[in-house]
Amino acid sequence: MYKIALLPGDGIGPEIVPQAVRVLKAVGQRFDREFQCETALIGGAAYDATGHPLPEETLRLCQASDAIILGAVGGPKWDNLEPHLRPERGALLPLRKQLGLYANLRPATVNFALADASPLKYDLVAGLDILIIRELTGGLYFGEKRREDLPGGGQKAVETLEYSTEEVERVVRLAFTMAQKRGKKLTSVDKANVLESSRLWREVVEELAKEYPDVELNHMLVDNCAMQLVRHPKQFDVMVTENMFGDILTDLASQLTGSIGMLPSASIGGQVALYEPIHGSAPDIAGKNIANPIATILSVAMMLRISFQLEEEAAAIERAVDSVLQQGYRTGDIMQPGKIRLGTVEMTDAIIRELGEQAQ
Repeated sequence: MYKIALLPGDGIGPEIVPQAVRVLKAVGQRFDREFQCETALIGGAAYDATGHPLPEETLRLCQASDAIILGAVGGPKWDNLEPHLRPERGALLPLRKQLGLYANLRPATVNFALADASPLKYDLVAGLDILIIRELTGGLYFGEKRREDLPGGGQKAVETLEYSTEEVERVVRLAFTMAQKRGKKLTSVDKANVLESSRLWREVVEELAKEYPDVELNHMLVDNCAMQLVRHPKQFDVMVTENMFGDILTDLASQLTGSIGMLPSASIGGQVALYEPIHGSAPDIAGKNIANPIATILSVAMMLRISFQLEEEAAAIERAVDSVLQQGYRTGDIMQPGKIRLGTVEMTDAIIRELGEQAQ
């Protein structure tokens, strides 16, 4: 039995997580696997119910589970709360820290059926397969934050960007290992021309590279990397970078695929890994049955592969998603002329049907 904590969260989270669970149960029936799921509050929903975006009972459930599936957190409703109570800062950051989730894996792949949905030309993105590894528990997001009143009026805000050798080494070592299993090419992204933290980052990468002679290493400044992702994205295989740079670049990379609603992610490093779509809570479309559930469903596939080593089950989900897209089914965010538009539930229905047909 596999014990999974479900954290639907806010906005479209409570719509997409149940659909992913439906797919998980369908896989369990097909492959005779048992998944025990328990739901807990997080984010704005948790604040409304308990006064805190990350209740202790939620953290305890996560720590006692084999894996976690997260929907999304946040929304305009909670934007005026004190910073430590806002869903993103008060729930996601401490959850990652408490669970030791120091690396975020974000694949950016382009299904051939969706290559025309990308804002870039078909030839630039068709068959694209990039894995971006983002350091998740250091950098500006976790450094000291303060404001100071200025003598002449107004304020000064201070954010501290900190990284230690150990923090850099563990995520970069993971990236080299991942590159060995893929195309044996690693791009390390930094801003070493102006930031001392990036200079340390680059020094650590260079030292570790000696242990991985079979991997081709390339350093790239973050601004150039953003440009190269648009100009020639297929040059990349595995990319590793610090927290804020990774946050920005992965959203940029998501648009190469046509929609941020297509991309899953895995946060790993501790005993319990967390899986989530990279899109936000999208409160403007919540409750309308139009959200794309595919990113969350593919996050389930990542969970099966990484946390449970169930390769066949994970591949079955990915094949079902590919087949449904090949058949022309689309949610609104990836809709194209001549294709069949489906809602959140209906897209999940199609994927589950395809899972059943694969087994025949």
